[in-house]
Amino acid sequence: MPTTEQEKAEAIELAFDYRGDVTLGLASGERIVGFLFNRHASGEHLSIEFFPEDNPFPRTIPYASIISIAFTGEDTANGKSWEAWASKKESERRAEAARVEEDARMRGLL
Repeated sequence: MPTTEQEKAEAIELAFDYRGDVTLGLASGERIVGFLFNRHASGEHLSIEFFPEDNPFPRTIPYASIISIAFTGEDTANGKSWEAWASKKESERRAEAARVEEDARMRGLL
């Protein structure tokens, strides 16, 4: 639970970067689970845009209403780094090269 406005802003940034569901505790006592897809971190009206898991329509929630943020869903981007993608592509490239070489050998070209 963030104890300062700075901590709340940092938690919101982390939740924005997180690619899974978060659970928000609101000052009203409501707890909502969903995906934070946008935030308005400057200006007069600080707010987030949030897709609740039980509603197809996004909600706009003021920063002032948020009292807690929990990272409760699986991060769908976990393990999908650039390195993992590049390694997978390199493996696929090698497999394709081996297939082409085998085909060329069978045709008597090598």
